Amino acid sequence: MVRANGAVSLRELARVVQTSEVTVRRDVRALEAEGLLDRRHGGAVLPGGFTRESGFPQKSHLATAEKTVIADLAASLVEEGEAIVVGAGTTTQELARRLARVPGLTVVTNSLLVAQALAHANRVEVVMTGGTLRGSNYGLVGSGAEQSLQGLRVSRAFLSGAGLTAERGLSTSNMLSASVDRALVQAAAEVVVLADHTKLGSDTMFQTVPTDLITHLVTDEPPPGDERAATELQALADRGVQLAVAPACPSESAPPLPTPRRPHPLRPPSVPRLADLRPR
Repeated sequence: MVRANGAVSLRELARVVQTSEVTVRRDVRALEAEGLLDRRHGGAVLPGGFTRESGFPQKSHLATAEKTVIADLAASLVEEGEAIVVGAGTTTQELARRLARVPGLTVVTNSLLVAQALAHANRVEVVMTGGTLRGSNYGLVGSGAEQSLQGLRVSRAFLSGAGLTAERGLSTSNMLSASVDRALVQAAAEVVVLADHTKLGSDTMFQTVPTDLITHLVTDEPPPGDERAATELQALADRGVQLAVAPACPSESAPPLPTPRRPHPLRPPSVPRLADLRPR
């Protein structure tokens, strides 16, 4: 899975092999000792994958359950008639699918995926930036994208990235994407970061949002034993970041609950036929 996707979370590995995350964490530690992969907080990547950026097909299959609960929670922050900016990414794409139900919304984005998710939302106005298309994440970057954001002012910016630490804030592995994300931040009164637990404590090359500019963090609950993610969450809270933590995703390997049987409807007492009452 790591070779195919570039990265994978411990939670997903546990689902696939139908075992506990404690067991998976021990096996990942052994594989790292053999030089077959590198551990990251809550997951694993290919060796030397610290700055490696996966393409959209790989990212779209990573932490899918976590992205779903994060998007649900982030959408609850958006109010009717609001104007927001939404950055590029697979997590923000999930958010956009839920924003289609918010009437009177105006969404400014540099993401083709976000715009596509909102294309048929009748009561949502979508404004695209200019720029040059990056095929790896379907985002518009470059001077055209940044210039189109000048003079813009909205209530909130919703962004994701490759890593998040209390010391450095949100970061990404691509310089052009980082530059556009910084322009999105400058256009917003508040910044909401969407990051699943596997990104907590990870640091990549280019800073996009320093910690003191992050208003809210929407994330999922770290699995038991992931002390580094839990420590990072506390450190972010200590820096003044407001945390919105979605409940942990249920394990897909758990057996489904039995469907309760519906009680049989009471049958009315039998009524004798008229013919049976006649004297014979």
